[in-house]
Amino acid sequence: MALTSTEVHLARRPSGLPVPDDFVFVDQQFDDPGAGEVLVQNLYISVDPYMRGRMNEAPGGYSLNEAMYGSAIGRVVASRNDDFREGDLVSSNLGWREGFMSDGSGLNRLPETSLPVTVHMGPLGMTGRTAYDGLVGAAEMREGETVFVSGAAGAVGSIAGQIARLKGCNTVGSAGSAEKVAFCREIGFDHAFDYHDGDLLSHLREGAPDGLDVYFDNVGGDHLEAALAHMRLLGRIAICGGISRYNDTEPAPGPRNLLVAIGLRLTLRGFVVGNFPELREPFEEEMTSWLEDGQIVWRETIREGIRNAPNAFIGLFRGENVGKMIVKLA
Repeated sequence: MALTSTEVHLARRPSGLPVPDDFVFVDQQFDDPGAGEVLVQNLYISVDPYMRGRMNEAPGGYSLNEAMYGSAIGRVVASRNDDFREGDLVSSNLGWREGFMSDGSGLNRLPETSLPVTVHMGPLGMTGRTAYDGLVGAAEMREGETVFVSGAAGAVGSIAGQIARLKGCNTVGSAGSAEKVAFCREIGFDHAFDYHDGDLLSHLREGAPDGLDVYFDNVGGDHLEAALAHMRLLGRIAICGGISRYNDTEPAPGPRNLLVAIGLRLTLRGFVVGNFPELREPFEEEMTSWLEDGQIVWRETIREGIRNAPNAFIGLFRGENVGKMIVKLA
């Protein structure tokens, strides 16, 4: 079976917020697989804020004039590999393209579930694992603590807030619009606010009058500074992302009040998904149970077509998504 695939290549390094001209579309033709090969048609691809850093000139980043990559879910359309059958649903890191040929390495067959298949891209995939690793691993969150999550209506933030609630914590979330604040309240945040409306520290004092034990940071910048000003003794900050700074063209100064970490004996810990391999099994067990019981709610923002992938990505930085931003291909 032949397959024509349109890929998204990085045409140039973005300066500041990416624009459509930073990307180019290239067609690839794949014929029938050879011995040991698998032909996959992608159904869904993920666009995520962390990808912005990979567009810069840096080790491990995207190469110019080559297909980019990221989380994807696809269907095997032809196989000469004993580990995969035609019709299998698979996850891979070969997003930003409609299809690809593989020798099977890096492909994971998805288990059957009554849930939508995109759950493996969201709460049961890298998104949920990031939230779990940050709270349970990096922040060592404990029952009864007060947890602040920035970007609380986003893909990771919305799951982090729900995990904290399910583990017996009080939760405070910031978001960027009235619609997103309403979503935060819908999924169980004890207090949620629009960061455009008034002073951040005042909002934190209102939502957590006794201070914060844990801050799950997706935003950086002024959010990190406000959280530092309201942390309790021995508080922990899990630094997941800094979307407010990803498109800066000049280095931004750090929080002006970082020295409060000394007297309060705070822990600030950066992490990436997978830093805590010992948490993989408990994450999968707990998240599967929560999802099957309807205790975790997740939202998706869907854009359609590979040629909409760059605009979907750019939309992340304009606040166009509630929950996970996904591009549907087929």
